[in-house]
Amino acid sequence: MEFVWGRYSALFYTGAGAIFFIGVGILFGGFWFFLAAGLLFLFLIGISDYAQKRRAVLGNFPLMGRFRFIFEAIRPELRQYFWEADNDELPYSRNQRAMVYQRSKQILAARPFGSDENQYLEDFNWLNHSISPSKIEDDDFRIRVGEGQNSYHASVLNISGTSFGSISPKAIQSFSAGAKKGGFAHNTGEGSLSKYHEQGGGDTIWQISTGYFGCRTQDGDFDENQFAEKAQLPQVKMIEIKLSQGAKPGHGGMLLGAKVSPEIAETRNVPAYKDVISPHKHAEFSTPEELLKFVFKLRNLSGGKPVGIKLCIGHPWEFIAIVKAMVQTDMYIDFITVDGSEGGTGAAPVEFTDHLGSPLRDALVFVDNTLIGAGLRDRVKVAASGKIVSAYDIVRVCAIGADWCNMARPFMFSIGCIQARDCASGHCPTGVATMDPKRYRVIDVKDRAERVYNFQKNTRFALKELLEAAGLNHPEELNRRHIVRRLSASQIKLADQIYPKVENGALLRGEAVEDARLSVYWDRVDKSSFQPVR
Repeated sequence: MEFVWGRYSALFYTGAGAIFFIGVGILFGGFWFFLAAGLLFLFLIGISDYAQKRRAVLGNFPLMGRFRFIFEAIRPELRQYFWEADNDELPYSRNQRAMVYQRSKQILAARPFGSDENQYLEDFNWLNHSISPSKIEDDDFRIRVGEGQNSYHASVLNISGTSFGSISPKAIQSFSAGAKKGGFAHNTGEGSLSKYHEQGGGDTIWQISTGYFGCRTQDGDFDENQFAEKAQLPQVKMIEIKLSQGAKPGHGGMLLGAKVSPEIAETRNVPAYKDVISPHKHAEFSTPEELLKFVFKLRNLSGGKPVGIKLCIGHPWEFIAIVKAMVQTDMYIDFITVDGSEGGTGAAPVEFTDHLGSPLRDALVFVDNTLIGAGLRDRVKVAASGKIVSAYDIVRVCAIGADWCNMARPFMFSIGCIQARDCASGHCPTGVATMDPKRYRVIDVKDRAERVYNFQKNTRFALKELLEAAGLNHPEELNRRHIVRRLSASQIKLADQIYPKVENGALLRGEAVEDARLSVYWDRVDKSSFQPVR
């Protein structure tokens, strides 16, 4: 009965149908032979399913089992378009994506009939407003980074690291051209400065990773001459040394040789069609002091441009050691990009994305406290990246420690990304995260650059309106007293009451601080090691 009504029924009926229509075809000819051929083809596939031993579902359910794999393949699309609620965050909600699409296309991003957020749920947070709102004439909020004539006045919102190779050439051009029109910056990511960044013409933050791509010798060591040549280009405004990223901190990477096209090879200074390894750590330094000397070297080689680091906070003593080294050596990092563990990437192990590294808000507070306690907060600027999408997100992270914000995935939405989450395969349906020319041909650079510009401009305008409502004039005026967080249905607290506080220069004076990490490790670290003294 299993062949008639059970798990083998599809195999039985396709075989029987093929025999039947072959007979009909002999009698009547024509179309019936084509139908018989189709059924015979399905029957042979079913026989193959039955005979194989690699997939149990197919072996026990020939032909029928294939529907399982078909529906599994399109499950994300089905969920996104039919079953996902407007505020389900996977990782960005439909409401968040819709807001980006609307702002990038100059469509009114307003919400009728009230909020669909449950404002009495634990962890709900908001910005307190003022009964005396301000009036801001110019929403082009800037933060000066670095010192001297080559310091950079960064916008409050910039494009985070998006590497050529993981992002298509036309996507890179769109980002850079949009950044040029809007007067903000685009971070190259670890894939180095490409000709597509240069063609776009926007302000560029050149990220230097463990592979030293774009400034490396044949052996993979740092090449000073190559670095200086690129770093002194007028388009390059700042240099960022990548220590780690939120999505996969402490994890290197490999770009398979098949993906290393001549263009990518030229950009990264590596052989074409050979595997490219990104080491787990930098070869140029192994102590906090050596890191600062490397920062000093890059600043000199670039002609005095600001040099910073990007990291996801892990062991607290390691970051404390870096800050203490600045105090001990009088050598300074110009900016620190704090990447939260919520950050995205093309591909990363599940365990890394879910359970490794500090989330952004907790990391920002810690970084802010450490710099304040060391008396360096005015000297060292802080950028935030990691699942920031709205003007309110900018307000929140600036209130707890950031000077400006970087976004990657929202800007990808602005040029057409639909969150298909197929970035690693090269099969991106919108041509954003792929190197397949047949897929990225659909990107019109001029049109998408305009969307990038619109999204940044309209988000910045929304930020201006929030600041006005709070009675403020610039994001730098935000602090932890402006943000309220719900702890339970009946309890709320200001962020200033939740997070530990540190007085300016308290660590230098030997005073007690609320942040337990600082009180435990400040006196146990120095410039000579990332490890604490036992």
